[in-house]
Order: sequence, then structure tokens, then C-alpha cells
Amino acid sequence: MGVVVITGCSSGFGLEASLAFARRGDTVVASMRDLAKADALSKRAAAENLTVHLEQLDVCDDASVEAAIRGVVRSHGTVDVLVNNAGVVSGGPVETVPMDTAFKQLDTNFWGPLRAIRAVLPTMRAQRSGVIINVSSIAGRLPATPYGSMYAASKQALNAVSEALEYEVAPFGIRVVSIEPGFSRTEILAKRLGSDDPVSDVYAADAQWVQSFVGASVDNGADPGVVAEAIVAAASDPGTPLHTPVGDDAAMYLDLLNEVDGYEGWREALTIQVEAALGPRPGLGRTSDAA
Repeated sequence: MGVVVITGCSSGFGLEASLAFARRGDTVVASMRDLAKADALSKRAAAENLTVHLEQLDVCDDASVEAAIRGVVRSHGTVDVLVNNAGVVSGGPVETVPMDTAFKQLDTNFWGPLRAIRAVLPTMRAQRSGVIINVSSIAGRLPATPYGSMYAASKQALNAVSEALEYEVAPFGIRVVSIEPGFSRTEILAKRLGSDDPVSDVYAADAQWVQSFVGASVDNGADPGVVAEAIVAAASDPGTPLHTPVGDDAAMYLDLLNEVDGYEGWREALTIQVEAALGPRPGLGRTSDAA
């Protein structure tokens, strides 16, 4: 059993993973930006008579990350497993998504995990052991979905860091795993960044068409507990691949990507799938300066 630090534990994968690690007897430090949102986790832990230690940690703040990790090491002696789970999603056309939204997307999903990784590595190197689990997405392995460019960019960047990091830290006995779920029934869309960002009429119907498909896929997605189980398994099993897709749909999309002819084939296959669910793609609007 070890000391496990998990980010983004107020709901979804982080909450379920905190409980799953606690059930097997690990010392769990469940962190989140706002501890006022810890009620759901605290109540479920109490109902199962589980011990979960709460820690305030804002992955977008260097000082917060460093202070939280120092506190964990001071209180519990080490960090054996880091689960970079905190994440958000945004949507919108590349042309018009506000830069503040784009920056926040990358700050949370990419720079946030990097801050936490850098904070735990000195301890893991000194003990010559540790596991870093980055909760990415199947979106990090596929061509980017229209109107989801910033989210895909954040997850593809996280995967790139995971790949480089795995090679760099293996000599110190540290493992790295990228968990890549498909669609899951979490609150991520309800907490979407930039939910009030305006979408130009040029793109509005097309964006709604794609986002309706994504929303329905989340509503019908896998239980987040499935991803939590994969995270716990990855922490225990040294044979876990660096890239670990989770969910039947994740496997299906990867198989489809292998079958089609590059990006053009993927784009056509995705369009066919969305049209089968929602009808023909809407015609894009035109403006006076459009070609």
C-alpha cells in the first residue's frame, strides 16, 4: 500500500478513484481547487468507513501545487502515486473561441499536470520508485473533433509529455501511464469552460450539430467507476502500457482510425457516424466577407 495523490476529486474520475484506492488500503490524498466541493466525496467515504485525506490544490497555481505536495510529503513521508486527473473541457470554433478560454483549457489540462509532475519527481527519484498516471483522453490519440480543438490539443500535448517522461524517468524506477478514456458519464460538460462564449452565426448550427453528438455520447457513456478501476490497476501493474485506452468506444475509435485512410478517411467516417445519429450536417453560414 502507498501514498496516492489525486487531483480534481470533487466529482467524476477523481472522486471514484479516491474511493477505489482507499478501499484497497492506500493512504489517499484527494485534492481539489475548492474544498467546499468535497461534500460528495466525504459523504461516500464516510458511508463506506473509508479514510480519505482532503487537500486544497489548484493545478493552475504554481505555489498551490508546490505547497500541497510539500505538505503531503511532510505528513505522510512520500508520494508513491500521482494521478493527474483534474481537467476541463471547452468548445468552439478555432476562429472565435476566446483566448482566455483557450489559455484556461491548456493551463488546466496540460500545464496543471506538468506542475504536479515536477513537484513529485524529486521525491520519487530519491526513493527510486513511483507511478505517474496522467488521465488523458481518447481525444489525445485521435484527430481533433471539430469545435473541440483546444481540448484535443491539451490532451495530445499531455500524451506527448507522458511519452517523453516515461523514457526519462524509467532509469529511476518511475513508471508513467496515460489513461485514455472514451465517453463517460461525468459532469465535465456541465462544467464546460466558456459555456457563455458567443458562437458566430457562421458556425452556430454546425457547432451545435457536433456538440449534440458529444453530449449524447457523454450521457450514454461508461460509468466513471470503470475508469477509476483502470487507474488503480495501472498503479499496481508494472506491465500496464504507457497508452491505456479505457472503454469499448475508445477501442472502437482506435480500430476505426487504423482502418481508414489517414485524416481524410477519419473525417469522412466521423461525419457518417454523426449524420447517422443526428441527420445531415447543417450548411455553414455565410458572411459578406466569406469567400
